[in-house]
Amino acid sequence: MVSNKLATTMHFGVASFLFLGFCISAVAANPESSTRERELAAEHFVAQKVQLWQDRLNLKDWDIRFQLVRTDKLEPKTLGNINWDADVKVAKISVLSTYDYKLPYRAMLDDMEFTIVHEMVHLQLASLPRSEASRRVEEHAVNELAAALLKLAKH
Repeated sequence: MVSNKLATTMHFGVASFLFLGFCISAVAANPESSTRERELAAEHFVAQKVQLWQDRLNLKDWDIRFQLVRTDKLEPKTLGNINWDADVKVAKISVLSTYDYKLPYRAMLDDMEFTIVHEMVHLQLASLPRSEASRRVEEHAVNELAAALLKLAKH
């Protein structure tokens, strides 16, 4: 027997999936669709991916939020970042807004998902000691891990 809460959650999940599919199809089918529609569809996509990867990376005890941000809110040559407070287990991921992406729509969404996974891997490593000296090595390792996780998820 499925509880009402589970049934409601399942219905919401199915509805969200259908809405996301509609948004992606509508935007992909009409490259001239408004930039605001692209941004809304991307926000919905990112919200789903944050929840999915939070579960997959066993970060369920964290309150993870996200925002789509313009280039001027990120470090140069970056597509996202994460800030966290380990004491209260709260994190905020910033992902580059659709307004500033130059990639085709589907490639942009794939890149946004990579950014989410990349930032969550940083969160998973948050308890390790960090220094400026180790930053470049950590970035390389996080990139490799994120790419491997996404590759495994596609199979």
